[in-house]
Amino acid sequence: MCLIIDQVQFYSGVFVSTWNVGGIAPDEDLNIDDLLETCNNSCDIYILGFQEIVPLKASNVLGSENNEISMKWNSIIREALNKKITHQRDKDAKKQELKNNFPNKKENPAKCCDAPHDFQCIISKQMVGLFISVWIRRDLCPFIRHPSVSCVGCGIMGCLGNKGSISVRFQLHETSFCFVCSHLASGGREGDEKHRNSNVAEIFSRTSFPRGPLLDLPRTILDHDHVILLGDLNYRISLPEETTRLLVEKRDWDSLLENDQLIMELMSGNMLRGWHEGAIKFAPTYKYCPNSDIYYGCCYHGKKAEKRRAPAWCDRIVWCGEGLKQLQYTRIESKLSDHRPVKAMFIAEVRVLPELMKNLQSLFLSERYEQIKTPFEVSTTEDFVNRKRSSFRL
Repeated sequence: MCLIIDQVQFYSGVFVSTWNVGGIAPDEDLNIDDLLETCNNSCDIYILGFQEIVPLKASNVLGSENNEISMKWNSIIREALNKKITHQRDKDAKKQELKNNFPNKKENPAKCCDAPHDFQCIISKQMVGLFISVWIRRDLCPFIRHPSVSCVGCGIMGCLGNKGSISVRFQLHETSFCFVCSHLASGGREGDEKHRNSNVAEIFSRTSFPRGPLLDLPRTILDHDHVILLGDLNYRISLPEETTRLLVEKRDWDSLLENDQLIMELMSGNMLRGWHEGAIKFAPTYKYCPNSDIYYGCCYHGKKAEKRRAPAWCDRIVWCGEGLKQLQYTRIESKLSDHRPVKAMFIAEVRVLPELMKNLQSLFLSERYEQIKTPFEVSTTEDFVNRKRSSFRL
């Protein structure tokens, strides 16, 4: 993808993460600093998606919703973001002290940043075990318009919320964003990926947002400028279990990715064809033994071996739309659940009315990142597929 940047664009840093926490309630002192750490100083927008924040048992799926756990997660996120800010302020204070002590020392302005800002939660929504929390820098909140939420259940009877999506949208200045936190159908048998593709189709067709008083707002997911799908998408590796485990042991990611169901869908499927995913350079995120680095099934023998689940990259972040550049895509080594969390960082183009540009320049990441003067170049799994296309079983 090649996109020419013109003078009315600013750049906003967007953090996205997904984490299936396996129904385990977090301790109040849970440290998520590693999750929120990015390759640059800070972002303007933080999107944190979770799956199974409560166990997916009948009482939680069919009963009234209890938001105690989601409130606890929001409290942990708020404290972590504020702690991140306090730490950066301390660093900035030390820099200023050095500058005062050595006033003649020249400093590269491209590497300087404004004082960090606190964050405000503008959207927080739970549907059974799904949960998404959206945090925006407080000084950007006045420019956020038309926030909205749309939930789609794809679980039991095709409508309950043990599987499905929570989609959130908002407009930042003249650019619309949509984030879709999903938990798709599980299953590692041949053909189960069709159920996941069907879930995606249901989510795209049933998700709907208000058009607004002027009927000029995006109504569907794909109508938005920037769309990011995150979650436990549950796509597996289409290889025999023994072969998959052997390749994982060898850390032969390329051979595994040649048979990854989501990559196949991105390249030749019906629902996600043309979407992008960053290059995967980390180990499969599922399924681990409790509080362990050992994949589930590696330590079982006999009849129990029938219940083993082969490792897979179930937890993914993909996007569509022009004007998004991914800077980071990795997993975090938390042992809270049988999944490892995954995070990504993007730079997103934001259109601003020309008359507002001068007053708003200090509010965007153009001050914290060097100006992007070249066209966006997206390095994704498409590059990998093009190199390995002859190996794919399409």
